[in-house]
Order: sequence, then structure tokens, then C-alpha cells
Amino acid sequence: MHIADHIKPISYLKSEAAQIVKDLTDSGEPLIITQNGEARLVVQDVRSYEATQQTIALLKILAIGQKHIDQAEHEDGDTFFSELDELDREQKLR
Repeated sequence: MHIADHIKPISYLKSEAAQIVKDLTDSGEPLIITQNGEARLVVQDVRSYEATQQTIALLKILAIGQKHIDQAEHEDGDTFFSELDELDREQKLR
């Protein structure tokens, strides 16, 4: 993506809204809107937005996990799965 190709003034947004919707839906690339020569907002299609939000959520989960590892607030995999197996056995006995 060449960012310069995706920067438009607010007047373009006002006059070409229908075409912008089609282009963003087809390409999945965001559009940067400027006002008085300054970047003011980013417009993107819903599918791309949702994918971005999912990526951010996964990165947050990874960051939390890394923080727990750094603070030694975790169990090794063998211990975790052993405890999980034990819980499963207990559930089956009930």
C-alpha cells in the first residue's frame, strides 16, 4: 500500500461517498481524510475494521500472557494439563 495514494481531502469524502464505499469494500485499504491539510480521520470498510479489532484483541491477550510469564505467574504446560485431566476425571465420577 502506498499511503500517498490513500489520502484525500474532506471535500472528496463529501462528493464521492458512494464511490469511496465501493472502493474501500473492494480493496480493503483504508482512506485517510484530511482537513485543512492535516490528517483528521481514517475511513475503512467494516470487514477490515473487524479484522483489525480481532488482531488487537489477540495482541492484548499475548501481552497479558507475556506479562504473566515475566512475573512468574504461570504454570508449565505439563502441570496445567495434569490438573485439567484431574478435573475431567472428577467430573466423570459425579
